[in-house]
Amino acid sequence: MLSHLTPVCPPQLLKQAQALPAMTTAVVNAGSELALESAKLAFEAGIIVPVLVGDETAIHAAAKAIDWSISRFKLIASNGEEDAAEKAVQCIHQGTAQLLMKGNVHTDVLIRALLNKQHGLRTGERLSHLFHMSVPGNSRVLCITDAVVNVLPDTKTQLSILRGATDVMHALGNAKPKIALLSATEVVTQAMPSSSNAKELLGAMLEQDHLAAEVFGPLAFDGAVSPEAARLKGIDSPVAGYADVLLVPNIETGNAIFKQMVYFNGATAAGVLMGARVPVMLTSRADPPAARLASAALAVIYAHYLSQKS
Repeated sequence: MLSHLTPVCPPQLLKQAQALPAMTTAVVNAGSELALESAKLAFEAGIIVPVLVGDETAIHAAAKAIDWSISRFKLIASNGEEDAAEKAVQCIHQGTAQLLMKGNVHTDVLIRALLNKQHGLRTGERLSHLFHMSVPGNSRVLCITDAVVNVLPDTKTQLSILRGATDVMHALGNAKPKIALLSATEVVTQAMPSSSNAKELLGAMLEQDHLAAEVFGPLAFDGAVSPEAARLKGIDSPVAGYADVLLVPNIETGNAIFKQMVYFNGATAAGVLMGARVPVMLTSRADPPAARLASAALAVIYAHYLSQKS
């Protein structure tokens, strides 16, 4: 049942990023082959200029192993992953970097640096994550949020997730994205908390939230993505069957959907961390090169949008 399709970086996503000026990007703890390969892919695509933060000896060894000359790039020495995360965040404050790329660093270490009350990159919104999912040969994009950071988000956190996802969609050129509040039913019932949570989230949204996105829920997965299923169920909403974004009720749901799409459909998962002063590319050791490049493209597009919005 596993797909044999080779993941590809969505051409339109990469083209949109390449039309923008390359962004200076601090690579957090860059002293591994995988971290440098990710930076090299994005640099050679013309979308980032890396600032390499980490152990200098390890960085040079990894660069030699992948046969990449890094003499033209700025290196910032650090001692361990916590120090690397702190110094990468400092790069944003100092204006020597415009966004961040996760290198050989644990996600929780990087998030702690972002949330540091004195030196972090807090904005007042909760940190959250969005996957931009695309399948080879299919022009439709489906985004999933949050499948990485927030385990069981309450209404206030879901509102931050919603606003972050809306911003990313606006950055991609979708002026009024269709966002489905996912559950396993279209009927609000106390027996299924995710359906009640969807109702609460709709009630917590401000007028500006409704103007920025078309939001509907609760919706089961089939009613969110299949026009035929939505028609048969008699769901009356522009979101039904045509969702651009699935806002999931918990991390398990989002994680299962995104991995099913990757392993069964050959999807490319471009991921970006939202809610900090700048976007963060969160890549995994299991990510293929196409997903790492797509994540960089998505982060660059989103970072340019945020810089123009502020």
